[in-house]
Amino acid sequence: MRDAEIRKVVDLEDRNWWYRERRAILSRELGRLGRPGLALDIGAAGGGNTRVLRAHGWRSVALEYGSDGAAFARDRGLDVIQGDARNLPFSTSAVDLVIALDVLEHIDDDARAAAEIDRVLRPGGTLIASVPCDMRLWSPHDVALGHVRRYTRESLSTLVQSSGLVIDRLWSWNVLLRPVVSVRRRRMSDAGTSELEELPFLVNAGLTAIVLAERYLPVKSLPGVSLFVRATRGAARRPGPVVAAVGSTGR
Repeated sequence: MRDAEIRKVVDLEDRNWWYRERRAILSRELGRLGRPGLALDIGAAGGGNTRVLRAHGWRSVALEYGSDGAAFARDRGLDVIQGDARNLPFSTSAVDLVIALDVLEHIDDDARAAAEIDRVLRPGGTLIASVPCDMRLWSPHDVALGHVRRYTRESLSTLVQSSGLVIDRLWSWNVLLRPVVSVRRRRMSDAGTSELEELPFLVNAGLTAIVLAERYLPVKSLPGVSLFVRATRGAARRPGPVVAAVGSTGR
């Protein structure tokens, strides 16, 4: 993601309806897991999701590819490592939880990144990931954010399972707003523009109400704008120590 877009994320994520509900989804998923351990937030940007991990008692490390994102997270007092998801600076079976929220679509070799996630997870460890779905929704928004692809249920399932992980659950998100998003994306003409912007209070509140309704409606199997997956590392392996110590600010 471009540095300018990361700055927008940092500026907006505490108020914007989309980021707030994504954090709420993460929070609910964390509540379903067992005793907190060591968590890695891949593609942490400003660290909004890393803070959710901390709030749930996880020892968390933010991994960010770009220097700006790493600096933003570090300024928030988070433990940050600047690194590449295709070559994670952790030993095998060192991590209890990996989250990769809207990250894999930015990586050219997403299979290598998924294999690295599988490698660093301990037996029984969990991956929680989200991705944008459906190439029919491809638009200048994707270009501006540096996306390489959008996923289908089948392609995301194949990616996760090919890495060695076992899928516990895969579901759609932002289903109710998909028709609006589809029309808006088709009308976008500037390839350098994303949808990241400050919204009027009433618009933000209205979109919040719609996306909150999805919590209670049976729509998670329908086409949406995003996909979520929760998967588990199965086979036993010998655990190894963390290569980059928690608290590192190495680049």
